[in-house]
Amino acid sequence: MMKKDELIEALRDRDNARHKNAILWCLAVIGAIAAIAAIAYAVYRYLTPDYLEDFDDDFDDDFDDFFDDDEDEEEAEEESKEEEVKEEVAAEEETAEETAGETEEKTAE
Repeated sequence: MMKKDELIEALRDRDNARHKNAILWCLAVIGAIAAIAAIAYAVYRYLTPDYLEDFDDDFDDDFDDFFDDDEDEEEAEEESKEEEVKEEVAAEEETAEETAGETEEKTAE
């Protein structure tokens, strides 16, 4: 009876080992296929030209030219406004100096 139990236990262990081996092989095959697919995709992406990049460059150039003109006009307007403000400040200073000079003359008399 003891030998029979040992024999049955040995057969069960052997079946479990085969089952574990089969699962391990299946996972190894799936992993190998996934690795090959990843390598193929990386090579495809590396070798395929990027047409969209060329389009974006052309579009950006046209778009930048359009806004460069506006920026130049805005800069010219800002510079002219700054000059006007400086002239107004200078005129106010001159009038302030003149009025200060007149008040000094009146107080001196």
